[in-house]
Amino acid sequence: MATPEPLDVRLRDQDVLDEIEMTSNLMIAASEAAGPLSQQAVDEILGVRPRRRCA
Repeated sequence: MATPEPLDVRLRDQDVLDEIEMTSNLMIAASEAAGPLSQQAVDEILGVRPRRRCA
């Protein structure tokens, strides 16, 4: 009897994979930081761009 495949690689959700990657990047950065990450550092890791202010 064959062992069932634990992960069906045919099932992919790119949004979920992207979210996992961003979370992983945040965890790695936080574990390497001497203290809490600044909001600016978090934004950079997540690829958040500052909002443009309306005049």
